[in-house]
Amino acid sequence: MFASPEELQFEIRPARTPHELEEALALRYEVFCREQGVPIGEERDGRDRDGLHLIAVGGDRLLGTCRLVFVGRTVQFSRLAVAMSVRRHGIATALLQAADAESLAHGANRLVLHAQTYARSLYEGNGYRARGREFTEAGIEHVAMEKKI
Repeated sequence: MFASPEELQFEIRPARTPHELEEALALRYEVFCREQGVPIGEERDGRDRDGLHLIAVGGDRLLGTCRLVFVGRTVQFSRLAVAMSVRRHGIATALLQAADAESLAHGANRLVLHAQTYARSLYEGNGYRARGREFTEAGIEHVAMEKKI
């Protein structure tokens, strides 16, 4: 169980049921499609069945999510989303830390991701380094990043 400085308590764990996965997809839709204008066809990329979905749960509410797709010893980290009402409470960082632990447990030695440039410092603060130039994906500026674990 994690607690933020403001005493928001939450648990990070893999999604366990189809209902939890649907809640995670609904949160992603809210964050990426409704808030940021990403077309649903780009947000739902067909890889959800291949991924391990981590969720942040506080009480009976899903607060955040991310997806890990394992490709050999590399993990593609993506779809990090936190509910607007609980941002800046350490949920994203806790999800990143849990992703590291899950990746190591599955024998991975590297994580890669496409970070929205506004969130670059979050990833750098968690050990990621930029690779290459910034680019546009789904109409939003991104940078490729990686982390060796």
